[in-house]
Amino acid sequence: MSSFSTLRWRVLGDSSSEPSRASSPNPAFKDKDGEHVTLVPTSKLKKLSSKRSKKRQWLVFGLGGLFGIVIAAFFAQQNDVINLEGLMDMNLDSLLEAIPAGIVKDAKDITRHERETVNYDSFAVGLHLQSQGVKARHPVIMIPGVISTGLESWGTEEASRQYFRKRLWGSWSMMRALVLDKASWKKHIMLDKLTGLDPPGIKLRAAQGFDAADFFITGYWIWSKILENLATLGYDPSNAFTAAYDWRLSCQKLELRDHYFTRLKAHIETGFRTSGEKVVLISHSMGSQVLFYFLHWVEAEGHEGGGPDWVDTFVDSWINISGSMLGALKGYPAVLSGEMKDTAQLNAFAVYGLEKFLAKHERVEIFRAMPGASSMLPIGGNAVWGNKTFAPDDSKSQTVSYGTFINFKESNSTQSPANLTVDESQAYLMANSDTWYRDQVQSTYSYGVAHSRAEVERNGKDPRKWMNPLETRLPMAPHLKIYCFYGVGKPTERSYWYREDRDPTSKLNVTIDTTLIYGEIDRGVVMGEGDGTVPLMSNGYMCAKGWRINRYNPAGVTVKVYEMPHEPDRFSPRGGPNT
Repeated sequence: MSSFSTLRWRVLGDSSSEPSRASSPNPAFKDKDGEHVTLVPTSKLKKLSSKRSKKRQWLVFGLGGLFGIVIAAFFAQQNDVINLEGLMDMNLDSLLEAIPAGIVKDAKDITRHERETVNYDSFAVGLHLQSQGVKARHPVIMIPGVISTGLESWGTEEASRQYFRKRLWGSWSMMRALVLDKASWKKHIMLDKLTGLDPPGIKLRAAQGFDAADFFITGYWIWSKILENLATLGYDPSNAFTAAYDWRLSCQKLELRDHYFTRLKAHIETGFRTSGEKVVLISHSMGSQVLFYFLHWVEAEGHEGGGPDWVDTFVDSWINISGSMLGALKGYPAVLSGEMKDTAQLNAFAVYGLEKFLAKHERVEIFRAMPGASSMLPIGGNAVWGNKTFAPDDSKSQTVSYGTFINFKESNSTQSPANLTVDESQAYLMANSDTWYRDQVQSTYSYGVAHSRAEVERNGKDPRKWMNPLETRLPMAPHLKIYCFYGVGKPTERSYWYREDRDPTSKLNVTIDTTLIYGEIDRGVVMGEGDGTVPLMSNGYMCAKGWRINRYNPAGVTVKVYEMPHEPDRFSPRGGPNT
C-alpha cells in the first residue's frame, strides 16, 4: 500500500472511492470532419521527448540567462540602464534577432513538440464518451476558483480610463500594469479596507463568459480542456454557462454589490425551465466554498422562490473539483507575512528582485485587502489539523508533528512565541493584524466545529458560518448527488518555520526562516499530502468522511469520491493528463 493510500485509510477511513483510473479508451477515433484522432501512449511520448531533453536544458539555461540579464537591469538603481516603455513596445522580431540562432531553433522545435504532446488528448475524454452514446442532457453551470477568474476595470475616472475593459487580474495587461504603474495597479486591485467594497473611483468586476475562465494568461489553460470535451458532447453557450465572480469580495459583499447569488439562482432556474432537466453544478477550488455558501443562501428565508426544497427541485448534482472545503494552508503565511513556498524557496537573486519590486509588507497589505481570500484560512482548528503532539496526517517517519502549524526555532519574545497549533496561529494572526483586517475576518467568517445536530441547525441562520461545512449541513435534498474529484500524491504545504524579521527596513514582525533546511524542513516549509495546492485534509475529509456523519448530511445526499494520483509526464510543461 502506498504512503498516501495509508494516509487516506488512517485519516479519512474507508471512503469507498471509485477506482482512480478507468480503463484506457479505444485509441483511435474520428472527429466530426472524418479525420483520425489518435491517443498517443505515454511510452511513445517519452521516447519522442527524450530526444530533446538535452536541447531543453540548454534552452532553459540560455533563456534563463537572458531573462536574468533583463531582470537585473530592471532592478538596477541606475535609471538609464533600461527604458521600460521601450521594452514593452519592443518588436518581437527585434528581440528574436538578439537571441542566438541555435537557441531560437531549439525553442521552435520544443514548442512544436510540446504542442503535439498537449494536443494529442485535447478532446479524448469527450470523444470516448461520445463513442459510448453519451451526449449533452443536463445544463451545466461552472463556478471557477481564484486564479481562473479574470478581473477587468469598468471605472471611468481619469486614473482608470487607460485600463477600461482591460483585465487587471488574469492577463498580460495585469503584468504590464504591475510593471509600469505598480501604485495604480495596487490601488485598483485592493478593496476598501473599511467597507470591503470598491474604493472611491475604482470599479473592478469579474470578466464574464467562457473567456473569463478558460485561460489565466495566453498559453496557461485553466478550464479550456473541460470546455473542449463538453463541446464534444454537444454543449455550447445555450446549455453551458460560467458563473464568474469577484473572488476578492466576501460572499456577503458579493451579493450586496453584484447580486451574484440572485443571478446564479436565476441562471439555474432558467437552465431547468429551458431544458426540462435539473442542472449540474461544477465548482473548482474556492468556487466550491462559494457554491456551498449559495446552497445555504438559497434555502434561507427572504429569497423569493428559494426555500428548503429548492436545491432538490433544480439541482441534479454537484461536481466538486479540488474544493478547498477546509481551507488552503498556504493562505495563512500569505496574510501573515506575504509569503508561501513559492517565495520562500526562490534563490537569493530572485528574492532580491521580488523584494525590490513588491516587498513582503506590500504583499501582506494586498492579500489582507481581499477579504474573500481569507475564506481559505484553515477551517476546523485543532480538531482537524492536530494539537502540539499529534496530527491525523502525521507519518511515522516525521521528526516533528504537523500539529504545530507555525513553528519558531528561537522562541524568546512576543513576536516569536512557542510553536503554535492552527487555533493558536489564528489568534496570533488576529493579534498581529490591523483592526480593519481583524474586523473584516471576524465579522465575515467562522472557522470552528459544530458537535451536535441542534448546533448545526442554529448555524444555518448565521451567514458567517455558511462557508464552513463543519458548522453547517448539506441541503435537504435527498436526490442530490455530489462527486468529489481531487489529486493525491503531490507534496503540499502543511506547516512552516518562522523567525523574527530583524531587517531594519522591514515593516513585518516575522518571516519564514528560509535558512532552515533540516530533515523534512525545506527552507522553512514542511510539505504534506495533497494536490500541490490544497492539503488532502481539506480536499478529502468532508467528501470521504465528514458528509457521512448524519448531522452534516441529514438528508442522506449521495457522495462519491474520485481520487486522482499525481502521475506527471516529465516531458510535458503542465505535467500531462494524469496530474
